[in-house]
Amino acid sequence: MTATIHRALVTGGAGFIGSHLCDALLDAGHEVLVLDDLSSGHRENVPSGVQTFRALDLRDAAGVRAMVRDLKPTVVFHQGAQTSVSASVRDPLGDAEANVLGSLNVFEACVAENVGKVVFASTGGAIYGEVPAGQRATPEWPARPLSPYACAKYAVERYLDFYRSEHGLSSVVLRYANVYGPRQDPHGEAGVVAIFAKRLIAGSGIHINAMAEPGDDGCVRDYVFVEDVVRANLLALQGTLEGTVNVATGVPTTTRAIADGLVRALKVEAQIDAAGRRPGDLQRSVLEPTPALGDLVSLEDGTARTAAWFAESGR
Repeated sequence: MTATIHRALVTGGAGFIGSHLCDALLDAGHEVLVLDDLSSGHRENVPSGVQTFRALDLRDAAGVRAMVRDLKPTVVFHQGAQTSVSASVRDPLGDAEANVLGSLNVFEACVAENVGKVVFASTGGAIYGEVPAGQRATPEWPARPLSPYACAKYAVERYLDFYRSEHGLSSVVLRYANVYGPRQDPHGEAGVVAIFAKRLIAGSGIHINAMAEPGDDGCVRDYVFVEDVVRANLLALQGTLEGTVNVATGVPTTTRAIADGLVRALKVEAQIDAAGRRPGDLQRSVLEPTPALGDLVSLEDGTARTAAWFAESGR
């Protein structure tokens, strides 16, 4: 049986997750189109095999509609977003413009131009609110978003319900845990693995934001390697994953454990300082993993691969 070849539009395709997804789609033989405003992504992340790249802001409704009309994708992987929880706390309106209105522009264009499917990058790391110790959030858990970023992502999920019921737009929602790996932006406020790796390589000290009080081991998170996130997107394209799905490992990990793992991987000494709690941060977020994803990259292996990339790339 011949596999279906898609024209895949990746919003945010010059970013961390989006560029890895482009690589995988090209490897699978699909035609790949990229939309990215380059506010946090990098043009050099876009693989050479990408058929079309356009620097475009998702808030530009006419521009998004024109791109979808001109390029006629059969599937849209909607990765483009404002991704910082703390930035959303400082600027809820800006976050909503990028993550809600930008998403609606994409969906309106998909409906108008008869795009077959949307795969949406949502957040499992923020949408469930606090997950009590010893528990893992399943997709059936009630959403309790406690930051503007999480509120926006949950609102977009509900909008997709509308577009599915009213317009027949097929969609899959992937709720990512805390994604890490090569190409993650070490200069922003999200992505502690990248931030720590970059600072440790430079010989700088790092600090651990408190879960509750300065000096504790920091917040507990579920860290999933970008390779597994990309695989989830491809499984959603194939129809193996449907509905709303957690993309996670189910392994609780403190910020201190991330720091210690990177120190070991990089074979460096580091000054590790205590800092206060960061506004908007959840104390604990751990998700029930999706069995269909199979074996996942371990934190030790993923951390080592990420550290090696930052050491070799100089980025």
